[in-house]
Amino acid sequence: MTDDDPIELPIDGTLDLHIFDPKEVKQLIPDYIEVCLERKIFQLRIIHGKGTGVLRQITHSILEKHPAVKSFRLDPESGGSWGATLVELRQDQS
Repeated sequence: MTDDDPIELPIDGTLDLHIFDPKEVKQLIPDYIEVCLERKIFQLRIIHGKGTGVLRQITHSILEKHPAVKSFRLDPESGGSWGATLVELRQDQS
C-alpha cells in the first residue's frame, strides 16, 4: 500500500478524521454523508479530536451548510464533550 492508494472506510455511521489530512476533510465529510444516506444511516458520529479545535471548526462549518444535516451537537460521551460531533441527517431526502 502506498500513500496514493485510497483508504477504504467502513460505512457504519462513525467517521474518524484522525487518519486524514485536514485538507481532505472538506470533501470527505460530504461524501461520507451521501454514502450514509444511500445506506439509510441517519445518525453519525464524526470524531475530530480535541487538539487545537481546527478540525472541529471545519467539521461544524461543513455540517452547517449541508442540506441533509438536520442537526448536530458535540458528543457528551467523548471525554470532555468536544472530541466528537453527533449528527442527525434528514430522512426525507428526495
